[in-house]
Amino acid sequence: MNRYYIVVEGRVQGVGFRFFCSMTAKPLDLTGWVRNMDNGMVELEVQGSDESIEKFIRTIKKGNRFIRVDELYQKKIPIIPNERTFTERY
Repeated sequence: MNRYYIVVEGRVQGVGFRFFCSMTAKPLDLTGWVRNMDNGMVELEVQGSDESIEKFIRTIKKGNRFIRVDELYQKKIPIIPNERTFTERY
């Protein structure tokens, strides 16, 4: 079990990126949150198994026809015990 803080740069606001992250995280049993930043980027924290997190990152990097990820920065952070869901924050 690991947790990562991630910042995503590109066309990631106004294109359903937060919803895309939520819909990607839930079937992988990942927890955490995602929210827009004032500078046009999106930040998120994701927690779960290494395999699920790797699949999540691959999927959000790929995006869809509206989303374009130019850069993704990640760093490992301490896990949050008993976290149960992945949420969109505002």
